[in-house]
This record gives sequence, structure tokens and C-alpha cells, in this order.
Amino acid sequence: MKQQRLALILAFLLFSPIVFSQELDALLDAETKPQTTFATATFKSTRIINGHSIEQMKKDQLDFRISHRFGTLNSGLYGLYGLDQSVIHFSLEYGIKDWLMLGAGRGSLNKVYDGFAKVRILRQSSGEKFMPVHLSYFSSIEMNTLKFPERPAGTSNYFSSRLTYVNQLLIARKFNENLSIQLTPTFIHRNLVKTELDMNDAYALGIGARYKLSKRLSVNGEYYYNYNPNSKSLDPQPYNALSLGVDIETGGHVFQIMVTNSQGMREGSFIPQTTGSWLDGDIHLGFNISRVFAFNKK
Repeated sequence: MKQQRLALILAFLLFSPIVFSQELDALLDAETKPQTTFATATFKSTRIINGHSIEQMKKDQLDFRISHRFGTLNSGLYGLYGLDQSVIHFSLEYGIKDWLMLGAGRGSLNKVYDGFAKVRILRQSSGEKFMPVHLSYFSSIEMNTLKFPERPAGTSNYFSSRLTYVNQLLIARKFNENLSIQLTPTFIHRNLVKTELDMNDAYALGIGARYKLSKRLSVNGEYYYNYNPNSKSLDPQPYNALSLGVDIETGGHVFQIMVTNSQGMREGSFIPQTTGSWLDGDIHLGFNISRVFAFNKK
């Protein structure tokens, strides 16, 4: 019996360090296992300037947004360089899930009502799971509620003529702590256009960028190139929308100040219907104010 006890004690002394070492190695492996790190704050707001960014409200967060665009700077002193004229848009945008945001709004330009959905498909990440870009899908419907013009007897006005549909892919990458760039392929269908030369289906490619200057300050740029072979034959002639702006974060608010050649603030207007030219001084001063409310106690 003494020999068996002695053998058991020796076996314990010999093998317990091995077992302990294996357990320690397992713990170390768990600690050093590659982690997935997601890129955050690619843009400061859900908008780069006019167009949507890949950012969206988290679950149970509500964004109350006010957008304002003044008249053109070339109106001169008589029009106080555009400040005498303005259009405004209000919207409420809510995070149903972290990957799904819905929004609705009303604007004074064309008395438009709009609703949209934005769905996150991919998130830029590094580490165990590598994904080089963010990818989201954006879809909206806009309804023009201006009174129909008088038509000859025997012709009809249709509700469907008021509708515009927008579909976009938002493809963005945060290159470092300061620089983010987004490409936005866009397809727009308008049920009714002014002339036969204009296209019901509009195609565009947007590019936007943000450069962070400090924790609360960044500069942004945004440009939408439209494919419209008949653009020079249209009256008024449409131009590509170009906007430059500054983002300022102040607590729960994000304040965006911009200059742009488009007075429209929704994709169905500022992408295919911008009629102002930077070279002619058709530049609008504007701002967006975003206030976020959180309904999740966490």
C-alpha cells in the first residue's frame, strides 16, 4: 500500500505541471486569438453633405434633422446674397436595428414628401475577419405635391406622376483616422419628366470624402456625375452637383455648413435636377442640423 501511495504521489508531482502548463497555454491562446475590429466613425453624420453616407442610427436612436438652403450668392446685395430666399426640409430618422434605418421627411422645395430605408450589408473590419469596405443599400420614394398645371380637356393627371424612386449602393472605406472616401452608384426613376428629351431613368455616380481636422471638426466634399447625353439640349440645363462643407460636432448635435450649386436636398432633386453652375455664381449657402435622441437605456 505504501508503494502504491508513493507511486500516486510521484505521478501527481510529475504530471500536474504538464496539465497546468496545458491549461495555461489554452488560456494564452484564447487571449491572443485574433479579434475582429470594425471601423467606426467613417463619417460624422448620416449625410456627407447632401447625399447619404454609410453611417446610420443605431437601434432605438432617433435623428431629428433640419436642412436649410438659401438662394444664390450671385443674387447680390438686393437679395442679401441669397439669404432673402430659402427652402427647408425636416426629417425623422430611426434605427430599427443596428443594420436597418428608416426615415421620413417633408421639404418646401416642390412640397416634397419622402420616405427611405437604409440597410447595412457589410462593415469594414480587420483582424480575424477582414473586410476592406463598408457596403450599404439605400432606397427612397419621393412625392411631389405641387398643384398639377392646367391640362387640355380630355387629359388626366395621375398620382403616379408625382413619384420618384431612388436606389443607391453606398461603398465606403476609412483609410486612416483622418481620411474616408465613399462611392455611390445611383439609379433614379422619375415617372414623369418635363420633355421627351429628358430621361425617366437617370444614372449617376457620386463620390464623397471626409478629412478629419480634429476630434470635433472635419471638412467634406461631394460630387455627383450624371449620365445624360441630352443635358445640353434641356432648358434649363442640368449640371452635376458639387458641394463643399464643414462638420462641427457640439455634444448631441452635428452642425454641417456647406456651399453647393444645388438647392435640392433629396436625391431625386439634387442629383438629376441641379440647374446652378459654380462658374456662374449659382452657389447656395446651407446648413444641416442633426439632433440624436436615444431611447435605449443602455
